[in-house]
Amino acid sequence: MTSTSTPPGLARFNALEEHAACAALYEACAATAWARRLLAARPYATPADLYAASDAAMAELTVVDLEEAMAGHPPIGRPEPGDPTSAREQRGMAGASEGLKAEMLELNLAYQEKFGHVFLICATGRTGEQMRDAVKERIGNSPEEEREIVRTELGKINRIRLARLVEED
Repeated sequence: MTSTSTPPGLARFNALEEHAACAALYEACAATAWARRLLAARPYATPADLYAASDAAMAELTVVDLEEAMAGHPPIGRPEPGDPTSAREQRGMAGASEGLKAEMLELNLAYQEKFGHVFLICATGRTGEQMRDAVKERIGNSPEEEREIVRTELGKINRIRLARLVEED
């Protein structure tokens, strides 16, 4: 049996004043164009509708929009101090050895040197070794290939963050 009522967390998000809703979206993704598209499509009947709108907005982000979104993400292995979101998402690096952390720092710097932005991956549920292996694999990509991988990874991150926003009671 399907309920026709909007889940409480989504109802709260739909009812937020525009500036508060924008701030909540900006916490999920720092791309202004993405947040504006999601704001304009409110209210959402279901979380799935919100996720679909997020995916559609992500697909339309320009290179500049993607750069803006990436600027809101700290490097893997160095979550933003006092930011529970980045600490939670990067939990796989928390227990990593000092050697792995040093290797990730070196790889992050090499990646940033090549692509001009932080290495971005949906880190939730990944181990430090998996993230290291991913950066090693992706550093050989062309900028165009990497931009589309980053778009996909941002989309995954946004879905996780939106779920936390709207699925809490």
